[in-house]
Amino acid sequence: MSSIQTVFIALAILHWACQLTLRKANERRILSLRKKIPTEVDPIMDEKTWLKASDYSMAKSKSSNFEDFFSLLIFIPVFLFAFPFFFANLDTSLQVSPWRCSLFVTFFMLALQLPTIPFDWYRQFRLEEKFGFNKSTLKLWIGDKAKGFVLGFLLVYLLLALLLFSFREISAFLPQAWWCVSFAVFFLIQILLMVLWPKFVLPLFNKITPLEEGELKQRLMSLAERTGFKAKSIEVMDGSKRSGHSNAFFTGFGKFRRIVLYDTLLNQLKDEEVEAVLAHEVGHYVKGHVPKRLLLSFLSGLVFFWLVSISLESAWLYEALNLPDLLVGSASAIIVFFSLVAGYVTYWISPLGNYLSRKHEFEADSFARDAMGNALPLIHALRSLYKENLSHPLPHPWIATFHFSHPTIIERERALST
Repeated sequence: MSSIQTVFIALAILHWACQLTLRKANERRILSLRKKIPTEVDPIMDEKTWLKASDYSMAKSKSSNFEDFFSLLIFIPVFLFAFPFFFANLDTSLQVSPWRCSLFVTFFMLALQLPTIPFDWYRQFRLEEKFGFNKSTLKLWIGDKAKGFVLGFLLVYLLLALLLFSFREISAFLPQAWWCVSFAVFFLIQILLMVLWPKFVLPLFNKITPLEEGELKQRLMSLAERTGFKAKSIEVMDGSKRSGHSNAFFTGFGKFRRIVLYDTLLNQLKDEEVEAVLAHEVGHYVKGHVPKRLLLSFLSGLVFFWLVSISLESAWLYEALNLPDLLVGSASAIIVFFSLVAGYVTYWISPLGNYLSRKHEFEADSFARDAMGNALPLIHALRSLYKENLSHPLPHPWIATFHFSHPTIIERERALST
């Protein structure tokens, strides 16, 4: 085992150990608090719901512990043996067309997803079913998996082929700055996908319809007008077809921006509370959170392409990964290498991303409070959502730091009250 392989195996084990440590600390906290409902939780949920939320968090934690351990057991032989064996026996050198290289790589990357399918099934039909959230049927679940696989294959195949082609063609006349130009092309495609995804891909899985006429729509359109959002329509997604969980999300930008509400959200909240949730989503738009996140995505993508450009010129890296000499300069194996190990590196900087995300959530909450005239509608909406989704309001601080992109409801209520 080379020094590079040793480093990433160590990072993978360290990642697993840290995840386990954090979850165990969170489990101990949940069990200690479970005995008696804390005073600050009283306004959010009753004792019966508190116990159920505690049990739900424990069940998810234990399931994740097992899944992480299994992922580690899969990663080690894949990284040490399957990865170099695959590229030693299937030629992806510069002499092979990018379409053929992309086909090989796509099959390899999608094959790595197959071991996760039993965990997805367990999560949907055992864990979520036990706590009353699963609304999906086995037929619908299998259909979703099949469509997801086909769609994933097409997207990965086409994007990889384009990426490999751009690497080769642009580097021929821009040997020093090719990775900048190549990334610019790739980033523009990413922007295009952000626009096309909710319009053409989401409808393959869910029915999305404009919010029906009535008092609620009038309230929401009035809110959009007075906050400067000027939405052409507000849409509803049939999330209840698969789950009892509720949500709302904002996607796109400019004239392509869209706000989508789950039908479960409309069933669980009063009209004023739905308006407060929409005001929160509009807050993300008004505060410029989408372009800020796009900028971060741009910078991180640029760093990735720069690392790829350096790796392509590093014969020692190919050798350390037990890859054939003829692959030196070929991006196929390097892209797979980064996809295998990236999570074990970026995990340690995830608290920074979560901190920024939570900051944006606080800003959107503040905007919603001002747009509604007071904080109570949003507070009541958050309490209802926490209760309906069995979200635990008092996680361990460190688990929140590494895993939570949103502040806890206790933190959000405290901020809204100041």
